[in-house]
Amino acid sequence: MSVWIRRGLQAVNAVIVLAALVLLVSALTAAGAPRADAGAPAAARAVNGTALLGAAIAVAGAAIGAGIAVAYTGAAALAAMSERPELFGRAIVIVGLAEGIAIYGLVIGVILIERA
Repeated sequence: MSVWIRRGLQAVNAVIVLAALVLLVSALTAAGAPRADAGAPAAARAVNGTALLGAAIAVAGAAIGAGIAVAYTGAAALAAMSERPELFGRAIVIVGLAEGIAIYGLVIGVILIERA
């Protein structure tokens, strides 16, 4: 890979991270005007933003972790199946367990959104 392409990708990555941090700080420190629905029942009020942020972090972290786990286990499973094709069933189970990480994150995200 060319040095200029690598530097360009690093610059784009830095801009994206900086923009994400600015959005995060502005979302956490925003002091809004008093709401007109302050006396409304709990079901009618606006959703708590920190719970949604926590759900997003849980789902994103679990998805990234599951992607990394599937990459390693999938590569190892393919290598093992190339030598011994009868290991197909076991390899699929191991890769499926790695994919379960994303489902756990999704469940936690749903629980957090439900309690928001």
